[in-house]
Amino acid sequence: MHLIVLELEPTSFRGGQEIVLFDICRSLAQRGHIISLLYTKEGNLLEQYQNFCTHVVKVNLFTIYPPQNTLHFLVDIWNINKKISTTKNSIVLSNQYQDTFFARALALVKNIPLVCYLHLPPQEKLIKFEDIKQYTRDIYIRWQWHLGMKGVNQFIAVSNQTKSDWLNKGYQENKIDVVYNGIDLEVYKPTINFSLIRKTWHISEDIRVISYVGRLDKEKGLETLIKAFALLLKACTKTKLLIAGKSLFHGEEYKKYLEQLSTDLGIENYVEFLGHLTNPIGLYQVSDLTVLPSLWSEPFPRSIIESMACGTPVVASNTGGIPESLTGEFKHGLFPPGNEQDLSDTLNHLMNWRDKDSHLGERCRQHILSKFSINKMVDGVEKISTSTLIKQFKIKNGNS
Repeated sequence: MHLIVLELEPTSFRGGQEIVLFDICRSLAQRGHIISLLYTKEGNLLEQYQNFCTHVVKVNLFTIYPPQNTLHFLVDIWNINKKISTTKNSIVLSNQYQDTFFARALALVKNIPLVCYLHLPPQEKLIKFEDIKQYTRDIYIRWQWHLGMKGVNQFIAVSNQTKSDWLNKGYQENKIDVVYNGIDLEVYKPTINFSLIRKTWHISEDIRVISYVGRLDKEKGLETLIKAFALLLKACTKTKLLIAGKSLFHGEEYKKYLEQLSTDLGIENYVEFLGHLTNPIGLYQVSDLTVLPSLWSEPFPRSIIESMACGTPVVASNTGGIPESLTGEFKHGLFPPGNEQDLSDTLNHLMNWRDKDSHLGERCRQHILSKFSINKMVDGVEKISTSTLIKQFKIKNGNS
């Protein structure tokens, strides 16, 4: 099979969906499939893509704006058509629905099927009418998305909740399959020496460490976490909150606001902002709990399964696709979004698990081993892609 993959920016710095695609492409290449990468902006994963991709081609843009850029768009399609040859086993895979206008055009030119990943729910961004230029741009770009999505043969949603979100927008159920995110369990694993890693981080073993890994943006609920932590400190002062990540949408000012909130609550000496961590494994391993306090409908966050694979339990908002990962006994880590008292109570109940239930970390890892391995994820994508090719072949030959 030959996959022509669209990735806006091959990077590990933006979020989980870019890392998911990289893991899928590398694994499929290891299984003998051919991967061709199309991208618009260089990222830190580009060099690694070049190690296993047959083609790596830079494109000017995946959407047309302003309209006078149409010529550049057509030239990109023409160049790719010349550079990348296809067979009956070729397929276009768009890693986000916003790029399907370009993906559909390429699939039509090549006469091959189009598969689109749904890492996110449908966008419901409110537009300020007074900003007429932005309003016009958004309408024009959205029109391209809708046109591109109509040409998708099959969608891959990262959770049943994400699938439901798109079904509510009128998409056909039989055109959306669910493949949960998976991770490399040889990379994400528990520390073999908890005492040593605590010494490395200069944290004593009697301190309870609560951590957050992700974007520092408002919808992630970090204000709820900080306020809940302030409540927790009233009952247990031997606790530390470590926050790792950077803002994608609200900039440095939001981080400063969160730091000031910690100061206003009098807990600044117990809270540390670590910035972006290229490799968060050490933070998962040193922590007693990882928290994801999201306010929005998280599709399927990787930080939950990464943390649990490292043997660290997770407390998270009961929203979006999160409950699909925290099942069975782990649903006790769910709390109502935005409720700092419930979050504080849940943290207080679970953070001493090493003393009360020392095998909980092992059960966390086993849960991920059984449900969310990288092989399960790649198997799912491979199966859907193959099935899409078969369906398209039958249609072309009048056997539908």
